[in-house]
Amino acid sequence: MARVLTHPPSAACLSATMRDLGYSLETAVADLLDNSISAGADNIQIFCNLAGKDPSLVILDNGIGLSEVELIQAMRHGASNPKSRRSPKDLGRFGLGLKTASFSQCRILTMASRKNEVLSAATWNLNLIDEKDEWLLEVHEQSEIAALPMIDSLSGTGTAVIWRNLDRLSESESGELREEIIAEKLSVLRQHLSLVFHRFLAGEIDGFKRLSISVNGLQLKAFDPFCRKNSATQLLPEEVVHFGSERVTLQPYILPHHSRLSVKEFDLYRERSDFISNQGVYVYRNGRLMVWGDWFRLVPKGETTKLARVQIDFSNAMDEHWTIDIKKSRARPPLAVRERLRQIINAITSRSISVHRGRGMRLYQEQAAPMWERYADRDRVRFAINLQHPLISSLRAGLDKEQAGQLQLLIESVSAALPLEMIYSDYSTHPKEMADAQSDPTLVHERLKLIRQEMFGDGPGNVDQFRRVVESAKLFEGQSESIDKFIEETFS
Repeated sequence: MARVLTHPPSAACLSATMRDLGYSLETAVADLLDNSISAGADNIQIFCNLAGKDPSLVILDNGIGLSEVELIQAMRHGASNPKSRRSPKDLGRFGLGLKTASFSQCRILTMASRKNEVLSAATWNLNLIDEKDEWLLEVHEQSEIAALPMIDSLSGTGTAVIWRNLDRLSESESGELREEIIAEKLSVLRQHLSLVFHRFLAGEIDGFKRLSISVNGLQLKAFDPFCRKNSATQLLPEEVVHFGSERVTLQPYILPHHSRLSVKEFDLYRERSDFISNQGVYVYRNGRLMVWGDWFRLVPKGETTKLARVQIDFSNAMDEHWTIDIKKSRARPPLAVRERLRQIINAITSRSISVHRGRGMRLYQEQAAPMWERYADRDRVRFAINLQHPLISSLRAGLDKEQAGQLQLLIESVSAALPLEMIYSDYSTHPKEMADAQSDPTLVHERLKLIRQEMFGDGPGNVDQFRRVVESAKLFEGQSESIDKFIEETFS
């Protein structure tokens, strides 16, 4: 009969391994905020103090707090069974997040909590664990607790998570480069939290108070990835997939074309990456955003689908169906959800294509004399200068056969040399920076005069035809007053 041995892993080796599960600063902090929200907190303050001899990062909340027994249990690795049914308000799963997230950023993790007017604290110190190769948890006396960073701010019920010995925050740099690295990480942290918890910050989640989060005193604002406050955002019909008593909801959106965004909206969205990388499915578990910017290989990301988004919601009762990882940064939809998503995705993306292309299509429809024409030949699309444009026709009429042939060769060469790849790259990433042709006000009158002469000579001319040609030439963007004045003076 086989012998059964208790064979625990090396504490020093396992703790070192747990530091490298792939957390970044922002995902680690978000994991800790899940605990605060689950504890009923509606005010979370994050302080990163790197001055002095003992730099620290502290997360303070006003949740229900923990007794000493509860705190020691929370500091245990695997404090909860992921298969157990949890409260609908619980954002955790494995009972590992506090420890794995913290160890990824620091070597000394302290948790202090006040409940029923009793303050308790305990510390995991990786230096001590490495030295003794044992899981040695330090439970502090009141005199030790009083010396902890920011502990005076824990006046009512609530919890403080304190990171010290932040050996990975500055990436071993010093001086100005260290300050730049930390400032950039804190900026990314603020953006990440404003997105991941945007529905809590906006007070949209039933059963939860509106959440307040601050980083070094700076209050975070909710960042809505669906741009729902813009009237041009399209809300498509919601789909529901049932799993017994549980349900998964799929809410598709089509974002507005960038021309329908205000400057403030556009800048807000652009600084959080471009439209293409943000497109796809946004997966929420109990209202907390977990995964986004992915189509789960159902459709490739592309320029034509960049305005499509699908909000998917499910409860923590369905965690096993979604294969949630420890960091809560990976989730794979179950088969039934993927199939339903596949059914609606064509409609979603076709609407996105319609919005994206619509502005350009209307441009050609509204102009009787477009300067450029679009051709679709054998599944290929090309653009060419319109040889029948009135300006070109007028110019060609005054040329002999050889000169007309040279003009046509030049026009065809320009059409063939159109830098589509460069235009695509610039337009897809920075559409607002694509400038139309600018006309020097001093040249407007002379150019209008030349166009009129080419079209009508010394005759009376046709105002409507002249205006259409001027608009199609795109040389006079923002010069409508000058055009009206010229027409009034020369066509009367």
